[in-house]
Amino acid sequence: MDGADLTEVLQGHDDDQAGMMEERCILVDSEDQSTGSLSKIECHLGQGHRHRAFSVVLFDSRGRLLIQRRASEKITFPGVWANTCCSHPLDIPGENADSPGGVIAAACRKLEQELGIPKSVTSRWNFNHIGSFEYRCRWNQSWVEHEIDHVLIVQAEAEIHPNPNEISETRWLDPEDIGEMMNGAGHWGGTVIAPWFKMIWEHFLSPQYPDIDSIAKSAREEIVRCGELTIDSPSAIPGQSFLDALGSHRNRVEGVIMDSLGKMQQERLHGAMTHLFAGGGKRLRAIIPRLVGEAVGEAHDGHYTLGASIEIIHNFTLVHDDIIDQDPIRRGLDAVHVAYDDATAINAGDAMLAVGFEILAESPEIDADKLAFLVSAIGEMVRKVAEGQQDDIEFEQRNTVTEEDYIAMITGKTSAMFETCARTGAILAGASDEIVDNMAIWGLNLGLCFQLMDDLIDITGDTETLGKPAGSDVVHGKRTLIAIHALASGLDLPNFRKVYGAGDCSDDDLAAAIRELQESGSTAYARNRAMHHHSLAHRSLELLDDNPAVQVLKELTDFQLIRIN
Repeated sequence: MDGADLTEVLQGHDDDQAGMMEERCILVDSEDQSTGSLSKIECHLGQGHRHRAFSVVLFDSRGRLLIQRRASEKITFPGVWANTCCSHPLDIPGENADSPGGVIAAACRKLEQELGIPKSVTSRWNFNHIGSFEYRCRWNQSWVEHEIDHVLIVQAEAEIHPNPNEISETRWLDPEDIGEMMNGAGHWGGTVIAPWFKMIWEHFLSPQYPDIDSIAKSAREEIVRCGELTIDSPSAIPGQSFLDALGSHRNRVEGVIMDSLGKMQQERLHGAMTHLFAGGGKRLRAIIPRLVGEAVGEAHDGHYTLGASIEIIHNFTLVHDDIIDQDPIRRGLDAVHVAYDDATAINAGDAMLAVGFEILAESPEIDADKLAFLVSAIGEMVRKVAEGQQDDIEFEQRNTVTEEDYIAMITGKTSAMFETCARTGAILAGASDEIVDNMAIWGLNLGLCFQLMDDLIDITGDTETLGKPAGSDVVHGKRTLIAIHALASGLDLPNFRKVYGAGDCSDDDLAAAIRELQESGSTAYARNRAMHHHSLAHRSLELLDDNPAVQVLKELTDFQLIRIN
């Protein structure tokens, strides 16, 4: 492949991860002698090329093992659980020597980049090189690993600050936890574990663990040949538990939604009210109350009614939003005001708002003592959404909109709905006040991550996939965080300034404007802010007692980073 082809392969992937694909890995023969170097993308694409790698296994003074879950932005093996740190020495001075010193130098570099452990700390650690192994494992049709992996054991205390672009979650495991993880027992059932981590456990750790001193002294001279490996269960892909939960709940909540909208007898108005639901969708907001209820208390059919109420009200806001923005497409369909007319669309939205509250009051599964709280919470949500929408409208007329202004606006317009889904779902499940507040914080940060990712998707997707015009935020002059950063950067961005707020433009001009936003760092800035809220959302989930339903919420949180629709 030439450079243009390689660039095309990386299109749509995280900018930071794609950038690291240009790094030069060390090619090796079957005896781990260096034979040259190739870019990381060339080493991993297609049939791949054998190259050198390392794996750090860090134990603390109590004998607990630090493991990590790879971020969903990772291009190869995203979302899988792995050992403390794993990467490649590069073809640079200090790392390209055919000796343990090269892989140790690389390990120190990556421990700082991934886990925030400074080199000033790791340079004092006693890394024990206990051997190496060769394996090959395909992730999908495009990407493959073929490595000779050097295993480094170290026992030390470490204060970690995980880089969310690399790591979505970390845990310290005691011997019992590790055994359960490797056997797929308990809450680890169905978890995808990196194939190299399983080889490290099988060939280097388990024979002596938990005697860490014995492990450190058990260096093997021969390279262990592990051959062709596979992911444990191809169906157990990262996020599968969440996708399964969506599938199991979607039909139930969809039935409640359509039955509720059936209250409208006026034929044309009923058609307008149900129009957007014909476009499909994951019904994420409709299902979150149920998922939260399962994670923190007692879930029941009232959660479907609650979710349906919020989803119907959400669609009411979309109908009006499309009229305000004059967006012609929603979920691949004509927007309601296009399929019908502005007056009917406004009327349909008003009726949907009424139905949303009506079904709550009529639900036999929602106790009277909970009803007042739910009505109040959803009413507050609608008010915040309206306030956020009005701020969004007025931003277009203001000379200056700050990052703080924008975050406050989307906190109301988008995040308030996720916060309400989480808060009311916990309340309806009988959770404690402390857990209810914690879940509200989770929902708030989930919503902020969702909207920031939505802004990114608007300029990196295509109209057919998105179900709405690609780049419409730029063309309409929307004050997204990307645009705010670009406008405040002081950089000369002629194509962006030509297109921004123009109302219409050629595909070539829009493509040039988007390239400038990417090259200026504006899209990366917005992505990093999304990652910040993603990390905060995970922090809230870590406060919950772990169970399969909490794992679903964790996968939902990660899903915001890779979703398209």
